[in-house]
Amino acid sequence: MSPMTEVEGRRLSLSNLEKVLYPATGTTKGEVLHYVATTAGALLAHVHDRPMSFLRFPDGVEGERFFAKNPPPGKPAWVRTVEVPRSEGVTARQVLVSDLSSLMWAANLVVEFHVPQWRAASPGVADRMVLDLDPGEPATVVECCEVALWLRGRLAADGLDAWVKTSGSKGLHVLVPVEPTPSERVSAYAKALAVEAEAALPALVTHRMKRALRAGKVFVDFSQNSASKTTAAPYTLRARNEPTVSTPVTWEEVADAGRGPGSLAFLMQDIAARLERYGDLLGPLLNPNRAGALPRA
Repeated sequence: MSPMTEVEGRRLSLSNLEKVLYPATGTTKGEVLHYVATTAGALLAHVHDRPMSFLRFPDGVEGERFFAKNPPPGKPAWVRTVEVPRSEGVTARQVLVSDLSSLMWAANLVVEFHVPQWRAASPGVADRMVLDLDPGEPATVVECCEVALWLRGRLAADGLDAWVKTSGSKGLHVLVPVEPTPSERVSAYAKALAVEAEAALPALVTHRMKRALRAGKVFVDFSQNSASKTTAAPYTLRARNEPTVSTPVTWEEVADAGRGPGSLAFLMQDIAARLERYGDLLGPLLNPNRAGALPRA
């Protein structure tokens, strides 16, 4: 029998709490669920009203993993869903994780949380832009920090504020709150920034995905601004060797990253202290007054 618990008046069956999901650290499913529960306030704020996709790894990071947009089998009736466009004339339903009980139900499935740059009420109309900085070996997050700082300055020249988080993998995500703007236009602007970054920093940046071009460089991936794409949510755990978290960081930490790649790697046990020290560093993303208008093409 799986233990039952009650969350906000909903009864949940939480299963296999002793299962080790991260063999390198011995981290169990119970510990993962505890992390999600204690980080829920910050996590929920950034996935609110955004259709959820899940990267599932139910048997741990060494087992099978699969990406799912459709509501998982066995979804309780009380977990909200919303109809979203998938392609021309085709819609489908996706989960909205909007409260603690839904969050814990999803976390029990062992998932990474991924969301688009738009909200359910306005599909394909972005309220934020993301630039995913992905280092090609031997480049590391240190090179990503140099690129992020350049992008911050370039965005400021267009009147746009930027915030930053680790991807929870190897790189960084630069996040920009924007006035509601069609995803196609945000994508075009993001691509123009990536091309400009490559022109300004040719030894350091590529805007093209081709693997052969990426060795030792930072790929500035603008594609996640497409209406059909998603990005790992702030504070989500990642299916990596260790329980890494996509963690908001300060620009001062980015500027100090010359201390080495490990200075911007955070595990789930690091997050509570960071929230206590800094609060939610991405809180300004949620303030519509911080949203900027994209420059005219």
